Amino acid sequence: MTVTVEIFAHNMEAQERLRDYITKKASKLDRYLSEIEQVKIDLDYIKSARSATDRYVAQLTVRGRRALLRTEERADEIRTAFDLAIDKMQRQLERYKGKHYRGRGSRPLVKEARQTEETVSEEPSVISRHKTFDLIPMSEAEALEQMEMLGHDNFFIFYNVATSKINVLYRRRDGTYGLIEPRIH
Repeated sequence: MTVTVEIFAHNMEAQERLRDYITKKASKLDRYLSEIEQVKIDLDYIKSARSATDRYVAQLTVRGRRALLRTEERADEIRTAFDLAIDKMQRQLERYKGKHYRGRGSRPLVKEARQTEETVSEEPSVISRHKTFDLIPMSEAEALEQMEMLGHDNFFIFYNVATSKINVLYRRRDGTYGLIEPRIH
């Protein structure tokens, strides 16, 4: 299976040499997990960062049949930020593979997640950002695991296969988790 690599540069220009370097390294991620289908790399330059060592940001998002993993790293050079992010992603993939393939038995496949780019409204409004994404059917335990793997600290929205409803998993102040199950009256 070939991995689709998409590179997006924000507030900077990614030269062809850098794009080739990133594509070559990112396309090898399927060695760690064969079900990887897409790797999205967001490169950004933040001029107003507090520290000069945090100005370049590299964010990797890996999508597969059952996997959606994300890493982000910052450095004083874009290539360094990318190398740190891809090393972190390799460790995450190893951990993911260990959790999902050792002695788990057969598990139902979930549909592939597709998250569209966020759009920012041009006109001034109370709602300054709109974001759409497809929900992945999963259990509460899988949602908790996915929330932790994505690094979402506050909440995670998912389609609960047990109740056939959209739920919100959130972290409470005491460190435990809560689940919101909406009802329509």
